[in-house]
Amino acid sequence: MSRVGKAPIAIPAGVTVSVSAESVVTVKGPKGELTQKLEDDITVSQEEGNIVVKRPTDQKRHKALHGLYRALINNMVVGVTQGYKLEQELVGVGYRATNTGNTLDLVLGFSHHYVFELPKEIKVATTAEKGKNPTIILESIDKQLLGQVAAKIRSLRAPEPYKGKGIKFVGEVLRRKAGKSAAKK
Repeated sequence: MSRVGKAPIAIPAGVTVSVSAESVVTVKGPKGELTQKLEDDITVSQEEGNIVVKRPTDQKRHKALHGLYRALINNMVVGVTQGYKLEQELVGVGYRATNTGNTLDLVLGFSHHYVFELPKEIKVATTAEKGKNPTIILESIDKQLLGQVAAKIRSLRAPEPYKGKGIKFVGEVLRRKAGKSAAKK
């Protein structure tokens, strides 16, 4: 049985969860509102202040969807109560990041700037302190959208393995290579 799927989701104070007849789960909280469409096979119910996700059979597909939708609903509950935050840093000489509203302007060592228009659900902030790498801070209540946007920004200049230049997540450990000089010994 799915260990993730069978765990109930506790509903914190100030959060309301509703399930429509079309299998759409809506979670409202102090930070906002999120919705998720479910497969018709998976059922969601509220029992004693918890959300319980159930599946009809033990087929492999139903087991996979059971754990998936439980995790997605849990991410929605956490998002509307606490929110999610991701930090990325730009490692490289001359790399800069600035923002005006939800428009992110990146200088990544190319002949042109990257101007990245972010969705309205995401808040962006940039910092540039002397002696430290420029940082991009992304905040949202939607974990899926936040991860997708962060991955897109990172793909503009992924970190390379020799010097580590590029856009990386704060705290990310990069696997480094020695380079040509190590082969001569």
